[in-house]
Amino acid sequence: MHSPITGTAAGVPFTALPPAGGGSAPLLVTWHMLDAPRSDAAFAAALPMYDLPVWRVHLGMPMCGARMVDGGVDAVLELIREDVLMSYLEPFVRQAAEEFPPALASIRLQLPVDEGPIGVLGGSLGGAVALRVLAGTDTPVFAGAVVNAAIRMRSVVDLFPGDYPYDAASEQAVDALDFVADADAIAARAPLLVVSGELDHPGLRADASNLVRALGKHSELLTIPDLAHPLAEEPGIEPAPQLPQARAVDAGLVEWFRRHLAGGRQRRPTTP
Repeated sequence: MHSPITGTAAGVPFTALPPAGGGSAPLLVTWHMLDAPRSDAAFAAALPMYDLPVWRVHLGMPMCGARMVDGGVDAVLELIREDVLMSYLEPFVRQAAEEFPPALASIRLQLPVDEGPIGVLGGSLGGAVALRVLAGTDTPVFAGAVVNAAIRMRSVVDLFPGDYPYDAASEQAVDALDFVADADAIAARAPLLVVSGELDHPGLRADASNLVRALGKHSELLTIPDLAHPLAEEPGIEPAPQLPQARAVDAGLVEWFRRHLAGGRQRRPTTP
């Protein structure tokens, strides 16, 4: 097991885990949750995917991890209070998606990753970023996966107290983050594994089932028993021991991405 490599890629903090054998290998890019684990380092500890023969590069979401304002989450909470959709959810997904192409180019310069298609993975709000990359970019992807993901942003908005006061702008914004509606575009890009915790929010679980149904043969649903929404214990900022439920997610992700690795470049896994 190699130690994590930390750095920045076009201004985006990352935690990278090399493949067991080191050297050149395919690339898997991830975006973490804003629940625990809520940083790239913590997400790498929750889902290390040690048996996957690829570089796993975990990108930091805006205002998280090394980009937290004053080392805490108060600034994020203020955005939620201001406008949960237009100040928090939509801008975070948009910024992370816009940061991705230059970050990917920088990663390719810094690490010995293959030039071929990549894998993408996102958890919770990071899942919306991964789905946006699949639905709205031309980056070659060999496979994708999302975990307890923000698949329909309306469902995420509904998790917050009160009735959200939609107007024309916010209706347009929330509809643009409905990835069940984008199922055809996603299916045309790459196979997708949708991981859903048995104890996740009911609306998010329904969205997971609906997305898999819309994708048809291009997708699989993996339900994890006893898994609620988070993948780690609070506060979820620093790396922490892997929880049993996260270990089950990790195993499913390893099996999925190994199955779909481009070019047949699979190597014998090494268990840490």
